[in-house]
Amino acid sequence: MMEVNTECTKEQLPFILRRFHISEDYGFLLPNPLKDLPPFYSPWMEIAHSLPHLIENHQLRSQVNKVLPQNLAIPFVEISRVLGLPPILVHADFVLVNWKKRNPCGPLEIENLEPIICLPGGASLRGFILVTFLVEKAAAPGIKAVPQVVNGMLQPDNRILEEALQDVASSLRDMARVLKKMHDYVDPAIFYSVIRIFFSGWKDNPALPEGLIYEGISDKPLVYSGASAAQSTTLHTFDELLGIQHCRESTTFLHGMREYMPPHHQAFIEEIQSLPPLRSHVLSSGKEKLCSAYNMCVAALSDLRTYHIAMVTKYIISAARNAKAKPSESTSPNPPSFLEERGTGGSGVLSFLKSVRNTTKEAIITF
Repeated sequence: MMEVNTECTKEQLPFILRRFHISEDYGFLLPNPLKDLPPFYSPWMEIAHSLPHLIENHQLRSQVNKVLPQNLAIPFVEISRVLGLPPILVHADFVLVNWKKRNPCGPLEIENLEPIICLPGGASLRGFILVTFLVEKAAAPGIKAVPQVVNGMLQPDNRILEEALQDVASSLRDMARVLKKMHDYVDPAIFYSVIRIFFSGWKDNPALPEGLIYEGISDKPLVYSGASAAQSTTLHTFDELLGIQHCRESTTFLHGMREYMPPHHQAFIEEIQSLPPLRSHVLSSGKEKLCSAYNMCVAALSDLRTYHIAMVTKYIISAARNAKAKPSESTSPNPPSFLEERGTGGSGVLSFLKSVRNTTKEAIITF
């Protein structure tokens, strides 16, 4: 018999992750982030590692006055262009590439992890970054299963497809389980009064209604959204894979958030969009087991979104109410009032989350 070149065969699969710089083990996370820059950039790194202290002691420019000075704006914009990202803090910056192990040989668990760069917020800020990191890590098996879903649909092979969908559902359930760790590591008062302020952007921000001038780049203010969970490629991937149809307003917002993702991650979503619809394939198969596997994915995604609503209620809506009721007892600064009901990406947070949860539920196949 002719010997089969397995490496060649693997390369010829119609849909593989490494083409999009995505790791089978880490998903959209960068597996080995650079912990430091070369010596030439040491002044930048010294400031970056001292950000919480500098901000809390008003030693870092305390008010931007609507202008980012050119000695910061020009290199920031140039580097952002190279990376294909907007010149503002995004989810990829603060979660996907912002992690390291305390003990390089130790486990990938929160006790053995540290953010590379921090902002004010102390242990709660650390917890927020690392729990979000671990949610992304829990998504990795589901992301790894996406090519198998696609290949099982295109071959077609319903056994492969069913098993891959089961892996996606399991991964989504693990994401919800890990998200619950937020209660153990993040204080709602600190999150609401301190942490969220640094993730709010120049869009839908009354403090900068026209945006921010990037001196040396543009004479007119530029407007960007702040870092947001909506910028995570993970849920966009599962939405497109499962064929979730959100309302027009939510879809417009979510598609706008894709501009804040690394280009290869955007390309991955676009590749999934270009494929034959999975939901239609499952429906036309008439296979009850396949429909059940698909429905497990939709139910797990809906449950994850339901839990996200509970988290937002606790960490934003209730926290805002408590901050107003007991302002004298708070040791944290009063956050801007416009953040009370809006996400850092600029959305009306509860109405948006409820909308995408409800449209997710509507994808369930009845048979």
